Amino acid sequence: MGRKMWSFIRARFRKWLLEEKWLDDYIKLGMKVGEGCSIQPGVIFDYSHCWLIEIGHRVTIAPEAYILAHDASSKFAVGHTKIGRVILDNDVFIGARAIIMPGVTVGKGAIVAAGSIVTKSVSPGSIVAGNPATQISNTKDYTEKLLLQMLDSPTFDYSYLLTQNLSAEKKEEMITKLTEKSGFIV
Repeated sequence: MGRKMWSFIRARFRKWLLEEKWLDDYIKLGMKVGEGCSIQPGVIFDYSHCWLIEIGHRVTIAPEAYILAHDASSKFAVGHTKIGRVILDNDVFIGARAIIMPGVTVGKGAIVAAGSIVTKSVSPGSIVAGNPATQISNTKDYTEKLLLQMLDSPTFDYSYLLTQNLSAEKKEEMITKLTEKSGFIV
């Protein structure tokens, strides 16, 4: 058996053994996911209400983000669990370990910073951060800032990714060039 077949069998066994939920499981239950999305490992979707979650096209969700469509903290106070739709519009970026609460819409092209807790909807093109998340910038200003940074920063091509069997020499080169400033991968 080939290496890919063993990886497939191992993944299926792990899913069964650990009762893992895969993206397909959520979609079968009604969650909508657009085309060209990048959903990283460890993202938690609200399994009990996943049909209330809608993800647009070209959305990136970084590792260990939480997307919640219910909030049981209301149960003790009023005897009911709060629920709400969660909509991540097209071209949205959700940072690592961000939490998106029920009833939130993240507008087209918006960025949610890592670790943020989003309790209110985010306007298109906004950048939000914090707990609770508040607007800190917009994507137009952020893009201009990045373009200026790129003029004076180290840039590395695709061969510098770990998935490309990155050599020890290339790793050391990156470490050296990134000692005093951040850089970019093409």
